[in-house]
Amino acid sequence: MNIKKKAALGIVSAMAVVGLTACGNGGDVVKTDDGNVTKDELYTAMKDKYGSQTVQQLTFQKVLEKKYKVSDKEIDAKVKEYKDQYGDQFSSVLAQSGLTEDSFKENIKYNMLVQKATEADIKTDDKTLKEYYKTWQPDITVRHILVEKEATAKEIEQKLKDGGKFADLAKEYSTDTSTKEDGGLLPAFGPGKMDPAFEKAAYALKKKGDISAPVKSQYGYHIIQMEKPASKTTFEKDKKAVKAAYLASQVTQENMQKTLEKVYKDAGIKVEDKDLKDAFSSYTSSSKSSSSK
Repeated sequence: MNIKKKAALGIVSAMAVVGLTACGNGGDVVKTDDGNVTKDELYTAMKDKYGSQTVQQLTFQKVLEKKYKVSDKEIDAKVKEYKDQYGDQFSSVLAQSGLTEDSFKENIKYNMLVQKATEADIKTDDKTLKEYYKTWQPDITVRHILVEKEATAKEIEQKLKDGGKFADLAKEYSTDTSTKEDGGLLPAFGPGKMDPAFEKAAYALKKKGDISAPVKSQYGYHIIQMEKPASKTTFEKDKKAVKAAYLASQVTQENMQKTLEKVYKDAGIKVEDKDLKDAFSSYTSSSKSSSSK
């Protein structure tokens, strides 16, 4: 189990990408005694269902790759984040989304290209970052013990008050299998990354060793121990982390849409297939309506 907020796995169905790029003219993909399914039939059916989404992704990816680079190392690191989040459920969630690990990696690559393009459009001058710095909170590191029942959490709370060691009790009681053997230690995280109730309780702990009362989240009941509290120093010393957090906060669906509208306008994209003539309509309508006002 993982208490990080779950993120959606992909944008385009794996079938769409495979179907539209692998199909060619002629030939059969399925044969039966009552008739065959041809490549052309499969292509037409998949184009009708997935064509607009897929042609958008393939086109934007081709354009963005000319300006931005995403390494295999970056992709693998992002995939690992998802695997850590979903644990044993990762493969089944992929399957439910119509994705294989390879097609998921393609989606990750595309998402990261759009993210980099969006970040390039965001102002990060000192004036902007100093304003953000006023409310910015650094990452923290905590341990936690997760249990199903409040009574169990209170029992653990009392054992801690009686001198029990947090790491030992995490190994004994915690249902979070991804952290219990490490004494409940979680990777460092910042605002917006965890269950809201958990995050609020964790940030309320100010000193190393501080322990919370039982906290209820969507996963059960937690007891949290501060391992490495937030350490806000000066703007100049924190600037790198502040910039990264600010950029992450600005990579919203709205801003990514604006970036892709700009990419569409600047790339001279022309759709030659009449069946897909409206594939990019969502990237032209807002700009047209804005210019007509």
